[in-house]
Amino acid sequence: MTETRILKPSDDAIREAADALRRGELVAFPTETVYGLGGDATDDRAVAKIFEAKARPSFNPLISHLPDPESAFDHGMFDDRARMVAKAFWPGPLTLVVPRRNDCRISLLASAGLDTVALRVPSHPIASALLAATGRPIAAPSANPSGRVSPTTAEHVQAGLSGRVSIILDGGPCSVGLESTVLDLSGGAPTILRPGAVTADMLEPLIGPVGSAGHGAKIAAPGMLESHYAPALPVRLDATAPEPGELFLGFGAVSGPAGSETLSARGDLTEAAARLFALLRSLDRPGATGIAVAPIPETGLGIAINDRLRRAAAPRA
Repeated sequence: MTETRILKPSDDAIREAADALRRGELVAFPTETVYGLGGDATDDRAVAKIFEAKARPSFNPLISHLPDPESAFDHGMFDDRARMVAKAFWPGPLTLVVPRRNDCRISLLASAGLDTVALRVPSHPIASALLAATGRPIAAPSANPSGRVSPTTAEHVQAGLSGRVSIILDGGPCSVGLESTVLDLSGGAPTILRPGAVTADMLEPLIGPVGSAGHGAKIAAPGMLESHYAPALPVRLDATAPEPGELFLGFGAVSGPAGSETLSARGDLTEAAARLFALLRSLDRPGATGIAVAPIPETGLGIAINDRLRRAAAPRA
């Protein structure tokens, strides 16, 4: 368990929290919506710690927070619509889902292996100061155990995550108290994936009709499809060894054909989570007939790893 300290915001506290983030530790901080559980979005292992701390049941995409729109433009491809919306609503309680740039430094784990990235520029002064001091995008879902009510005070965060986060920056109650609107601009029609303070009525004068990915929609949200952004090669689960032509993705010390990989040689689930998406992409190469994946313990982060692997192995539409 980590010693959790609650710090009142000051220049020294912001610097201390930024240093902790750059070391790969987790920091909870206020935004105008709810408190976020922050980790360095460019550090695979720090992102894995976020999922571990929240006991998140699957690797849903995480929102990466930036200090200003120009920083966000460095990581995502913004068309005219996205730039117009960013100019109108950033900083503020709006997340934009856009295609990843080829040189995007945000962890694939934070994007749940997708070719899109979710970006937000918060308006809360403490969040803005922390982002500027850290100098890196911060991945930050709500700072609560998965499935619990989102926190709007530092005391809420402490009650749910004490011992799992290094620092909680206490900025008092959040002003909005509801998670940000998530607007998908990665494809054709603009679609709200999660409603929030920025409504369709506010967006439509700028970009025209905005859809809603409600219950039963073809794509309710990134990560919801049963077969979701799977590798081109077929994936075979719970394999003890590769079959002829397959590459092997192991857990623990493994041996296999040239090019096979292990998620963690020492059987560390946090390391395995951090490496999962990068290794799936690396093994998805011409000349192989498939990817055989060793059994992963169905405990802790192993639950999320297995959830993603089952999606990758699901029958293709």
